[in-house]
Amino acid sequence: MQPTGITEPLRVVSIGGGTGLSSLLDGLKKYVHPQDGHPGLDITAIVAVSDDGGSSGRLRREFDVLPPGDIRNCMVALSEDGALLSRLFQYRFDAGHGLKGHSFGNLFLTAMTTVTGDFPEAVKKSCEVLNIAGRIFPATAANVRLEAVLDGGRVVSGETRISRSKRRIREIRLKPANAKPIKEALEAIERADLITLGPGSLFTSVIPNLLVRGIPQAIRKSPALKAYFVNLMSQPGETIDFRASDHVTAIREHAGGPLVEYAVVSTTRISPTLRRRYAEQNASQVENDISGLRELGLKVLEADLLQKGAQVRHNPAAIGAVALELLHMGRKRRLGSAT
Repeated sequence: MQPTGITEPLRVVSIGGGTGLSSLLDGLKKYVHPQDGHPGLDITAIVAVSDDGGSSGRLRREFDVLPPGDIRNCMVALSEDGALLSRLFQYRFDAGHGLKGHSFGNLFLTAMTTVTGDFPEAVKKSCEVLNIAGRIFPATAANVRLEAVLDGGRVVSGETRISRSKRRIREIRLKPANAKPIKEALEAIERADLITLGPGSLFTSVIPNLLVRGIPQAIRKSPALKAYFVNLMSQPGETIDFRASDHVTAIREHAGGPLVEYAVVSTTRISPTLRRRYAEQNASQVENDISGLRELGLKVLEADLLQKGAQVRHNPAAIGAVALELLHMGRKRRLGSAT
């Protein structure tokens, strides 16, 4: 492999789904263009495609397409004109037979899939049409579904039912189990300076990507620095009472061994008012057991990552800045290994 030039864009591959991945992409977008000695970014998002609820689920059942919702959110996050595209793509019809509940962005991607005959190609063409500041790939082109084994041995099928389950998840599986990844996604992983997992729903947004055959192996083989952005809150039906180290352990178990080197955690205490509000939904702030993470062999980056507001969310600017720091570390290591 040829040495990566210091002036070439820093290459990041962000893997996940849901609002967490969108927040990270939104934070990274501001660094895409070269500025003040910064070489710019080459961003690739790899997105889980196992959603079976809401508008995405309806389109999946009616048109036999992959669920567009999480990819739509990533497109909005990476749009050069985020405000306008957000208003358009996130617009949800509140009336109309067959239209009510659908977002325009989901319909756009479904129509593009019909035109191109291929969902990954539809995503690629949509990104080109909308001048997206990066590339977005579904984790697989296969029509996959999730299956969970809960404490007690009960098996639950479908992402929606899994996320509503009350028992602790012991294992998550992909059906079919032999789903193949997108070739371009593997190539991006191979060339990356940084690979990120999360933030996002552990069992329904992050881990499903790692169940696609070949993806964890490609991550492990890549010389990139690998980091996991730990969730701020536990998730009812998925990660009740999970500490930060429990998240990493679940990733290891499903990926067939160690995968990440860094854990990124937030130092911010959530306000009592918000804690009480989330407690009503059986959710609590994730305990950042730093010693547990270090016992797993991880390095820990701590920062104030909480966005102010009525919901507990990662601050896109803050996690983008942390990712940029990790990117420079990854580039430095890649340059060292190439000499």
